Amino acid sequence: MASPQAPHVVIFPFMSQGHTLPLLDLSKALSHRKIKVTIITTPSNAKSIRKDTENHPNIGLVEIPFPIIDGLPQGTENTSQLPSVEFFFPFLMATKQLQKPFEQVLRGMRVSKSLPICVISDFFLGWTLSSCQAFGVPRLVFHGMCVLSMAISKSVCVHMPHTKAKSVLDPIDLPGLKLPFDLSVSELPAQLIQATDQNDPFFQFISDVGQADCNSWGVVVNSFEELESGTVSSFETFYENGARAWCLGPLFLYDKVEGINKPISQNQPNKLIQFLNDQVTLGSMLYVSFGTQADLSDAQLDEVGLGLEEAGVPFLLVVRSTTWSPPNGLEERLKGKGMIVKEWVDQQRILSHRAIGGFFSHCGWNSVIESISAGVPILAWPMIAEQSLNAKLVAEGLGAGLGIRKSHDDLGSGIEVSRQAICEGVRELMEGEKGRDARERAQALGRVAWRAVQEGGSSNQALNKLIDQLCAFSGQ
Repeated sequence: MASPQAPHVVIFPFMSQGHTLPLLDLSKALSHRKIKVTIITTPSNAKSIRKDTENHPNIGLVEIPFPIIDGLPQGTENTSQLPSVEFFFPFLMATKQLQKPFEQVLRGMRVSKSLPICVISDFFLGWTLSSCQAFGVPRLVFHGMCVLSMAISKSVCVHMPHTKAKSVLDPIDLPGLKLPFDLSVSELPAQLIQATDQNDPFFQFISDVGQADCNSWGVVVNSFEELESGTVSSFETFYENGARAWCLGPLFLYDKVEGINKPISQNQPNKLIQFLNDQVTLGSMLYVSFGTQADLSDAQLDEVGLGLEEAGVPFLLVVRSTTWSPPNGLEERLKGKGMIVKEWVDQQRILSHRAIGGFFSHCGWNSVIESISAGVPILAWPMIAEQSLNAKLVAEGLGAGLGIRKSHDDLGSGIEVSRQAICEGVRELMEGEKGRDARERAQALGRVAWRAVQEGGSSNQALNKLIDQLCAFSGQ
């Protein structure tokens, strides 16, 4: 248990799985260091967070009510519950109504003389900065992205290279930022272009949270310095107040390295684990998952299933669609060679299994960092947000993966990647020379990732230094 005088940290995640999980991993790492952690969340999100942290007595939860959003049922408090992407912006705007109850929590902490040494809150919760300033508490921001993607995003917003390019295929120039790959306008995330359009309502929201970001005390990053190729110092120049980017990751590895008591999932289907165990050849299986946010059409999922079948490589395909059914006869033909599951899976456990030799992924940052840490190369198919930048980093910057070939032909409604392209990409990753090179590089980076969080490693040292500086700042 943390002593009454133990440092106290408040963590306020955005209500989205990909943004929350890394901060829960950070909470456990802090708790292991005898630091009291209070996680701010909403009622429907509290259940899963409490279950994930129940074996950590230094971690407590405070629930604040989430407002009702027009057009959505009461209790919609997480982006995973949104029926379509059109509700994402109203969801973002609704989080502003959490400011008053959040300040009531801080007020109560001040009365009980338990104000935190800092608040670590999500980038989307930019209003937490003014609340923290009112109580004299440093605010650190968490983006859920790697340093390179954050630096590119900020540079694009400042320099607007897409407005100066003669062609969307021409390489763009980002002053003061040395990229490990060429980048064209066509490869910039659509949401990033949208965030620079002053006529778009999203622009004002991003402008406000971006300003709050730049005035925060520091930035918490789920990455490690060795992975970022010297981009950290360039990124920090966007913070005129001298804020530092703290590379503390891979955050989920502290759990394994430091022996933090994490409950073993009892929900993982035995048939899935048995299927993995039955694979005789080391690293022969492909894991396929496209995250929790992007929606693939049923026609595209048909192409995925048939492309995987044609590749002839054993695979595990995780699908979140509630409408898709495999093409006639596919599951029967795949018996013993491929498995399709629609329930939740423990991705970290799967990636670390001896049978897995590749990951066909959307390149969300959590998936990238988990795959690299497991030494598993990636077949990259970016879909939304900054995933296109992550994919470029993996395939061209780090050499730890390959990119999927997207077709410019009309493949039909809702189809972006053909079964032929999927087949070719899978075979090259799992059996080709480029795939072997990517695997060697991923395995080398995986060893560096593990060293980073061990005693004396770059991330471990950064975490200890961050705690020391915050304690000194608050007089503890």
